Amino acid sequence: MTTTWTATRVLRDGNARLYLTGVVISGFGTSALWLASGVWVKDLTGSDGLAALCMLAMWAPTLAGPLLGTLADRFRRRTLLIAVSLLMAVLLLTLCSVDSPRGLWLLYTVLFVYGASGVVHDAAESALIATVVDRSLLGDFNGLRMTANEGMKLLAPLAGAGLYAGFGGAGVAVLDAVTFLLATVVYACLRVREDRPPAPPDRVRGRTAEGVRHLWGHPALRPLVLAGGATMLCAGLSGALVYAVVDALGHSPAYAGVLYAVQGAGSVIVGLLSGAALRRFGERRFAAYGIALLAVGVALRAVPDDPLAWVCCLAIGAGLPAVLIVALTAVQRETPGPLLGRVTATANTLVYTPNVIGLAAGAALVELFDHRLLLVVLGLALAATATALLRHPAGDGHAVPAAPPGDGPA
Repeated sequence: MTTTWTATRVLRDGNARLYLTGVVISGFGTSALWLASGVWVKDLTGSDGLAALCMLAMWAPTLAGPLLGTLADRFRRRTLLIAVSLLMAVLLLTLCSVDSPRGLWLLYTVLFVYGASGVVHDAAESALIATVVDRSLLGDFNGLRMTANEGMKLLAPLAGAGLYAGFGGAGVAVLDAVTFLLATVVYACLRVREDRPPAPPDRVRGRTAEGVRHLWGHPALRPLVLAGGATMLCAGLSGALVYAVVDALGHSPAYAGVLYAVQGAGSVIVGLLSGAALRRFGERRFAAYGIALLAVGVALRAVPDDPLAWVCCLAIGAGLPAVLIVALTAVQRETPGPLLGRVTATANTLVYTPNVIGLAAGAALVELFDHRLLLVVLGLALAATATALLRHPAGDGHAVPAAPPGDGPA
């Protein structure tokens, strides 16, 4: 298979360009709000615990991914994306009234709905992408999507912090509302022909189980999704140790921001190259090589050396996205269209929920054990995950299929 980098082919497609524009716009607002919400609660209450609940409120709906994903298969997906974006724009504007601890219930409620809408949004977007982007370019598109998301994580927190300093939390909420409105315009411009989904014969429970059964019973998808979940669990544990790593380097906690920026740069790079890497190595090998690179980066962070710490962060940033891109691309390729929303949401739950568990567990373990020992153990666990994925006999996925004639974007 050719290893020619074809990201430019993705960008030449009008629908793909619009999708990526929407990702950049919405990602900017989301990243800004994630930072500002915790600072907002901290300023209002002085409580670190209440500030941490902001992240929990946004992540908790991920646990209901299989159920929420049914919505992406029940309605026209472009219409659903527009409706979700408009709903969030309206809800975010209500946060302008939060100016004391008594208004925290509203902030937490909006953040919870934000997280739930994000699950539905991601499922509907992924399903719609699979129908309008050439199947042979899905890996390139998902890589560019990762690059766009990581790029926003580098820029948006700084902009959000500046906006919060000048106008408070309400200013950041208004910014995020505006990004949702702009994203609505982008989705309305998509050239997509969708038939109304037929009325489902089963109840919600049956439709949810159908998506779970497809994912768990598929010999190629199951090992990739499980590897993604194991990787994100270790990544969460490793992420919780970052301040111990910074302390061992002899820097203030603010230095963690520098390390995160280097890690983000690695993710941007691998996002640009992922399409070619998928065609060169195949799905399982590309994912396994990425996990192996992550394993090396995590383990070597136990050595307190500044230049090595930068290299390790770059390796972590480049290695971690590989299995995420592979898992999403495989789900899009191997799942029938009517099931795609449910299967995508279920896969996201299985992959990303362990990250939250890892963060919580890491925060406890770092108080009990030397962080250097924990990093080495995590590196070994990741290496074992990569090895198991390479040895799995099913679903080789070496060749990325070319799009048949007439199967291009609408």
